[in-house]
Amino acid sequence: MIKRLVGLVLVLALVAAACGGGDDEETSLLDTIRERGELNCGVNDAVPGFGYVEADGTFSGFDVQYCRAVAAAVLGDATAVKFVPLTAAQRFTSLQSGEIDVLIRNTTATASRDGTEGATFLTTTFYDGQGMMVRTGEFESIDDMANTTVCVLTGTTTELNLASRFAGIPYTALTFESNDPLREAFVSGQCDGWTSDKSQLAAVKGGVEESGVAVTILDETFSKEPLGPVVADGDSTWAQVVNWVVMATIQAEEWGITSGNIGGLTDEASVQAAIDSGMLSGPTATAPNIVKFLGIDQTDPGLGLDPDFVVDVIGQVGNYGELYEANVAPLGLERGQNDLWFKGGLLYSWPYR
Repeated sequence: MIKRLVGLVLVLALVAAACGGGDDEETSLLDTIRERGELNCGVNDAVPGFGYVEADGTFSGFDVQYCRAVAAAVLGDATAVKFVPLTAAQRFTSLQSGEIDVLIRNTTATASRDGTEGATFLTTTFYDGQGMMVRTGEFESIDDMANTTVCVLTGTTTELNLASRFAGIPYTALTFESNDPLREAFVSGQCDGWTSDKSQLAAVKGGVEESGVAVTILDETFSKEPLGPVVADGDSTWAQVVNWVVMATIQAEEWGITSGNIGGLTDEASVQAAIDSGMLSGPTATAPNIVKFLGIDQTDPGLGLDPDFVVDVIGQVGNYGELYEANVAPLGLERGQNDLWFKGGLLYSWPYR
């Protein structure tokens, strides 16, 4: 009899656990951030154009602006961000520990990182590839670089790609935790080459040349480096929020919605007038699509954001093209793969409906 009672109690306990009420449901990081009133965003602080600390202490760059875009969507205020500078070795630990809410720091999506770092990689914001920077006139190609020393950041895909590319070519890797000491080593002649994503090499090239060293970035690209935001595994609500913020910037550029004209798009009539005038265009630019995208009709797609979150994102930060032109174009990098899908690039937003 006692055994039967014990068994019944266990069964009832399991049923109660399976059918438990909402009191024990997990709270998304989205709610925590809103209660805190500030987004903690992991960034780089030494790569001009992407993540950099200016002389006055402010953060600038393409990745930094995406931190602000997320804050605008979640908190309605693009300035409500705490920037957390991280080295390559620190970034995943900081994400896993909860020190940061999102990592937007030139981080490549790979199978092993996706599988072992407790990380969820989201929509790519920048398609890159690894290259090599050398002193002008010393080498014509990587195949010429036998018995050389190459500067590289440790704990990165860059280090692994370097070993793969130099298979059969004798070389020495000189590793560093961060870019500043690496740059000093390269300028002083401790290494013959500096390998990194081509975007980073373009970002630091000017500073190296200001030190009196003429340099060339070799033509060869020897890896694929899809870079974009990363969040911790296990919170699908927060992941979809960051994901749709990125896609909103891409979709806005596709239709020609900018920080300068979004304020005038307040109802279906103004949207249709903008289409008729040619201000808004693109393969899928219809008034119903754009009205829904801007939240004018207050349709809630269930993302956990206000229906008109796009207005805050684009109005306060800008669309993808605006971010690129302000931060990346000055480095001399053409759009290429980072152009819109109907212009020969890889940028393609999921439909907002």
